[in-house]
Amino acid sequence: MFANKQWTLAQQYMFVSLLVMLGGMLGIGLWISQQIETAVTNRTAAVTALYVDSYISPHLQGLAGGEGDKAVDVAALERLLIDTSLGTQIVSFKVWSPEGVVLYATNAELIGQQFPLEEGLAEAFDGEVVTEVSSLDKPEQALERERYGTLIETYAPSRDVSSDTIIAVSEFYQTADALEAEIRTAQYRSWLVVAAVMVALYLLLNGMVGRASNTIVSQQNELKANVTRLNELLEQNEMLNGRVRRAAARYTALNEKNLRRISADLHDGPAQDLALALLRLESLTEAVAEAKPEVNQDFRTIQLATESAMEELRTISAGLRLPEVAPLNLADTIHRAVRDFEQKTNCEVTLTLGKLPEEAPLPVKITAFRVLKESLANGFRHAGGAGLSVQAYATADEPENLVVEIADTGPGFDLQNTAVYRRLGLVGMRERVELLGGQFELHSAIGHGTTIRAILPLTLPEVEDV
Repeated sequence: MFANKQWTLAQQYMFVSLLVMLGGMLGIGLWISQQIETAVTNRTAAVTALYVDSYISPHLQGLAGGEGDKAVDVAALERLLIDTSLGTQIVSFKVWSPEGVVLYATNAELIGQQFPLEEGLAEAFDGEVVTEVSSLDKPEQALERERYGTLIETYAPSRDVSSDTIIAVSEFYQTADALEAEIRTAQYRSWLVVAAVMVALYLLLNGMVGRASNTIVSQQNELKANVTRLNELLEQNEMLNGRVRRAAARYTALNEKNLRRISADLHDGPAQDLALALLRLESLTEAVAEAKPEVNQDFRTIQLATESAMEELRTISAGLRLPEVAPLNLADTIHRAVRDFEQKTNCEVTLTLGKLPEEAPLPVKITAFRVLKESLANGFRHAGGAGLSVQAYATADEPENLVVEIADTGPGFDLQNTAVYRRLGLVGMRERVELLGGQFELHSAIGHGTTIRAILPLTLPEVEDV
């Protein structure tokens, strides 16, 4: 019900607390009403008992001497019913003996008759003052039943002043109108007090809860606004991340293109010039050697240095230029990198290929080739090519990743040595991998070889051909 109406916490609390307080008010009110009714009835019984002890019992003391019904001073009793204030409120009166005989009654026909000792009368002979609202259904209540619907019936014991023995029980009948009016007035006031207290408590609690609920609603609205702003920022961040990854992929391809151009420029420019210089040096060396043998050694030194520079330049040019990997699939690209290394160094590499996709983005193939080339070169240079192995596979993650792992069983090194992380080879590999949003890991320990692991995403933002 609350969910359909979308009530706030304060409204839900107000509704539930109203039901609880109404139930509590009803229960407390009924209990207080019952207590009031009991208290007023008991007070009436107490007043009646005092009346009996003060006015009626003295006129019944003759019963203690065994005089029977003649011991009852009827005239005195009748005066009491007329002259006293309580007597004016009594509509009927009886005096009972312990045997259940009516010793005196306002209905003279009952005098001398014997009736069973029923519950109220029996309790009175046991010393209790009993007051109850009677429906007048007993045989001895025929006269009262003809005149009234209900009456307040009170039994009060009379005692022998010398022995404290109960010698008789006086039975009074009073109209219930005054008592009921008093009870209703007291109950009405008690209901008003209970209602006022409950309303004040309800308003106080709901005021406190209302303020707390308003604070919660305000915080919820603020939280929703913050979440909305955060979602907008996340969307912007996702868009910017896509741009960065596209730029990184484009940069990788452009960088490779620039390296190929530099390689071509070195080969076609300085390399050709050095080749021409070598040809001229050979002819000059022969001419100078005949004319001035003393400078022949200097020319020979220059020729050797030029040849060394030529060889070095060709090596640099070849290192800058990768083979064309665009038409190759991922497995062929990895095979090509390993095969080129083995041909160049005559060092065997154990290659293990797992499940690989047929197609992969060009930046990923370029980066994988570069990482393999640099890692294998490092393994050859620092570990002597001992136990070189390459493992490559695609993960089952979503999105899919390429894992390339290069390991050797060489001497290894201490990873805590910060100089290791300043090597251009490691720095370059890490930057290439992380530029594509991948992960670069280096594991090594002295005497336990070295392992390089590159994790590259196989899904990259689309980039224009470069």
